[in-house]
Amino acid sequence: MPSLACDSGPGTFLPDNDLSIPVDPFTSSGLTESQFHSVIDKVELIYDPLISSKGGKLRIHRNWSSAVVNAKADRNRFWNVYMYGGLARHPKITEDGFSLILCHEIGHHIGGAPKASMMNAPTRWASNEGQSDYFAVLKCLRKVFLSDNNEEVIKKISPPKSLVKKCTNAWKSSEESSLCIRIAMAGYSAAELFSSIRNVPAPSFETRDASVVKVTQNNHPAPQCRLDTYLQGALCEASFLEELSSKDEAQGTCHPLLGHTTGLRPSCWYRYEGP
Repeated sequence: MPSLACDSGPGTFLPDNDLSIPVDPFTSSGLTESQFHSVIDKVELIYDPLISSKGGKLRIHRNWSSAVVNAKADRNRFWNVYMYGGLARHPKITEDGFSLILCHEIGHHIGGAPKASMMNAPTRWASNEGQSDYFAVLKCLRKVFLSDNNEEVIKKISPPKSLVKKCTNAWKSSEESSLCIRIAMAGYSAAELFSSIRNVPAPSFETRDASVVKVTQNNHPAPQCRLDTYLQGALCEASFLEELSSKDEAQGTCHPLLGHTTGLRPSCWYRYEGP
């Protein structure tokens, strides 16, 4: 049996759920089949050669006909990612939100520390849930969206003023701030999906999860905590070209050890123990 990344059951982006969204030619929500494949094509083009350079073989399983509302990653002789049509058809999911979820699953493979032990896995190969979220926005989406006209994209998605202000204050150029806004809004799509699955209020950029963990948590953070992670990753000034380390939690990130005060992993799931 392959080892699975993500808890609940192990291997899933979302908690176990009974949702089923089959292909229906008479109703439409979420992504079309064309959009589903277009998102995967774009991400795969970037990360297939990168993972090959690390000795892995990326295989993205495109299960459009499946009604499953989830995504997962595992490893055997391939570094597998499974993307399901039911997830893509969920009304909370945008193309950018779907891109983030795909980036999250790739993040289990190359998202760096902190890592978590996974079912039947002899080693800690997988980045934990919060770290995979952080990688998705800090590194992956920046690469995926970099060549797009992000200033035009955000005109169509009506970001909240509080988010615009945060990104404008964090980044000097309009291109950088627009990329920040777009990435954070992709995070909002994914976090809204998560809150709807858990049947809790939607998260907001106007607040934050104030909880402080005593030890770093490996499982799925709460919806507001996940949105906080997406926002901080979008605000982080660390270069998307600097890779994350499988052992050093500071490398390539915004981290107190490096003197950063913005863009940090939120304390609602991450515990920094100090130097």
